[in-house]
Amino acid sequence: MAEMINGGPEYVLDAAKRIHLVGVCGVSMRALAEVLAAAGCRVTGSDLSGDGAERLREAGVEVFTGHDGAYVTEGIDAVIRSAAIGDDNPEIEAARALGIPVIGRAKAWGRLMRRYKQAVCVAGTHGKTTTTGMTAHIAVAAGRDPDVMLGGELPLLNGGGHRTGGGELMVFEACEYRDSFLSFSPTVAVILNVEPDHLDYFSGIDSIIKSFAAFAALTPEKHGAAVVNGDDQNALKAVEELQGRRVIRFGFGEHNHVRIARFDGSEIEIWADGKPYAAAALQASVPGRHNALNACAAAAAAYAINIPGEYVKAGLEAFTGAARRFERVGAYNGADLADDYAHHPTEAAVTLKTARGMGYKRIVCAFQPHTYTRTSALFNEFTEALSQADALYITEIYAAREKPTGISARKLADAIPGAVFCPTLAELRDALAGTARPGDLIITMGAGDVSKVGRELATHN
Repeated sequence: MAEMINGGPEYVLDAAKRIHLVGVCGVSMRALAEVLAAAGCRVTGSDLSGDGAERLREAGVEVFTGHDGAYVTEGIDAVIRSAAIGDDNPEIEAARALGIPVIGRAKAWGRLMRRYKQAVCVAGTHGKTTTTGMTAHIAVAAGRDPDVMLGGELPLLNGGGHRTGGGELMVFEACEYRDSFLSFSPTVAVILNVEPDHLDYFSGIDSIIKSFAAFAALTPEKHGAAVVNGDDQNALKAVEELQGRRVIRFGFGEHNHVRIARFDGSEIEIWADGKPYAAAALQASVPGRHNALNACAAAAAAYAINIPGEYVKAGLEAFTGAARRFERVGAYNGADLADDYAHHPTEAAVTLKTARGMGYKRIVCAFQPHTYTRTSALFNEFTEALSQADALYITEIYAAREKPTGISARKLADAIPGAVFCPTLAELRDALAGTARPGDLIITMGAGDVSKVGRELATHN
C-alpha cells in the first residue's frame, strides 16, 4: 500500500500505481479514470451502469458490472468513490477493512490538478458548461492540447463530457454545491456570477460569496489569477480581499480589463487592457447577450494563460454549443423544438428573453422545476421569470437528491396566470403536441428529464 504523505488520503495519489474507482461510469469519474490510466496507473472500476464502459476499456481500464467487495484486493493503493457511493457500499467496506485509503472524487481531482502547469477552473451560478466548452475550444485552437472536464456533452469531446490531452493544461467545470470546488487546485479561478442557489446547503447569499472567495484564494500566490465578472457585484465581493494574485475583470463595462467593446447579436469584439484582442462571429446556436458574456469570460481565461487573440477568435467561431444549452432538437407540426438546462430563475428569464428576440410568433415553455428547496426558496423569482412565455406548461418537480416537502409544481403553476400543470411527462408531451403550430418555438426547460419530451415530439413529426 502506498505511504500516506502529509496526513491526507488524497496525497496517496502522488505515488499510486494501482487505483480502483467505485461508480466509474459517471461522467466525471470516467474522465478521472482515463486521466489516471494515461498517467501510467493500473486502473480498475465498478458501476451498476455500463454507460461509457466500452470507452473506458479502450483506454485500458478494467470495468466490473455491479458492486462487490471482491473487486478490492491487496495491492490497490487507493480507492476513489463518486459522490453517489455511500459508506455501506461493499467495495468501500472492503477497502477500509484492508486499510486502503478511500478518497472522494472532488478531492482526487483536486490532487491530480497539481500535476498540471495550468488548471483553469470555471465556476459560477450560471454559464459554467458553456464557458468551459468555449475555453476548451480556444485552448485546442491554440494547440495547447488540454485535458477537459465539463458537466455536459460537447461535439469537440466526441459527444462526451471529457477529453484527455497532453497533461500540461486542465480546463475544468467547477461546481460550488456543497463546496465541491474547494477541493480543487486551480491556477486560474473563473467566477462567472454569484447568485442565490443551492439553498439546501448555503444559508444565504453571504455564505455563497464567502465560498467563492475561498475558491479564488485556492489559486497560488504570485502567479495565480482570478478571472471575475466585473459587472456582477456579488462576484466582485468574492475577490475584494484577495491578495497576491492577479484579478482580471471581464464584462461589458469599460472598467473591465477584458471587455466586450461591440456585440451586435452575432459579431463580438473583445478588448484586453485597452487594446483590441479578438473579434469573432458567434454561431447562431449560441445566441444572446448572456452567451456573449460567456465568450468574454472564456477570452479572459485565455488571456490569463497567455493565449493570443487569433486563437480566441478561432475557438469561439468553432464553438457550436453544448448539449441542452438552447439546443435545437427538431420540429413538430411546424413548430421548432429546443431544449435548455435552465433550472434557476435567472437562467429561465435569460433563455426566454433570448427566445423572444428570435422572431417566433409564440414562445411555448415546458418547465420542470428542479428540487423542492430551489422551487420553494426562489418561488417568487420563478413566477416572474416564467411569466415571459406566451404559453406555459409546468410538470412535476424533479426531486434529484431530495424528498418531497410542502411545495409542489402545481402551486407554482397556480401562481402564474394561464399556466397549465401537467403531472407527468406523458401528459406534458400530449399537451405540447396539441398546442404546437407553425411559427412557434417550443422549449423544454429544466435540469431533470424533461428533455425527453421535445425529443419524443421530434421523432413523431
